[in-house]
Amino acid sequence: TQVQSDLARIEAEIQAQLTTSVPLISKVAQYILGSGGKRLRPLLMILSARLCGYQGNNDTPLAVVFEFVHAASLLHDDVVDHAEFRRNQPAAKTIWGNPAVVLVGDFLYSKSILMAVGYSNIRILEVLSDATTKMAEGEVLQLIHADDLEIDEQEYLQVITRKTAVLISAACHIGAIFGDGDTAQQQALSTYGHNMGIAFQLIDDTLDYTGEVEELGKPVGNDIQEGKATLPLIYAFRRQGKNEKKRLRRIFAAEEILPEDFQEIREIVARSGGIEYTRRLALQHVQQAKEAIQIFPPYPARQALEDIADYVICRRV
Repeated sequence: TQVQSDLARIEAEIQAQLTTSVPLISKVAQYILGSGGKRLRPLLMILSARLCGYQGNNDTPLAVVFEFVHAASLLHDDVVDHAEFRRNQPAAKTIWGNPAVVLVGDFLYSKSILMAVGYSNIRILEVLSDATTKMAEGEVLQLIHADDLEIDEQEYLQVITRKTAVLISAACHIGAIFGDGDTAQQQALSTYGHNMGIAFQLIDDTLDYTGEVEELGKPVGNDIQEGKATLPLIYAFRRQGKNEKKRLRRIFAAEEILPEDFQEIREIVARSGGIEYTRRLALQHVQQAKEAIQIFPPYPARQALEDIADYVICRRV
């Protein structure tokens, strides 16, 4: 299919852009970029450009910008979160240590801006810089709310909007700019990406409670171990009595959360409907994403974007 050949172009471009005179950079970058990512962001950029009428193939370096920014944020994330695993293998920092990983993350950020500058389009750079700035704000917001079970739903959605949705939205928006879409088309694709990003993260949050380790590529209960209260738990916590709240706070604040404690949290979350609630909200965002692109004719690219939206809800990894 068309998407398969797009993905092949993306892979080839990632390899081509990773050449550097410093072998350690290539090694760490290859490790994080070769560890089974779905290449969702670059693919969305390419499809968005195509939907706005772009037909060439000079779009690949620009598409790869989004994979590099994403990879940089994962590298930095693992350091901040003290994560030991990512995608079923040791996190890069476990192998090379924090300093190397932070610096390679910086390299990927810088490289992505250099690649975007190559297109000499100030509007593309504005949207990209705005996204990376908001992502940094999201990381800091998440840090402030670490170990905070009292965070309310709106604050939590703010965090995931900045952490996940802004980059996916920017990929679609920049695809539209690159494809010469008009203002309405750019807005439609930006809205599609925004809603997709929120849905994607919400489903991710439910998988932490329902997934199996083999599928997830990170330990189940990982978010809880890292002191992250995600929506299923925030929702459940609000619905508990005084004693249960106290118990949850105590488990959550512990240095290490034991498997039986996690099991208990999992049961409380399931019992209080936190997982269904989060999935329902994700589904609403997927619907909004699909509605946003109905302004386009039913081209194959639109169908592909709708299929990706459906995949987000069904995914198990």
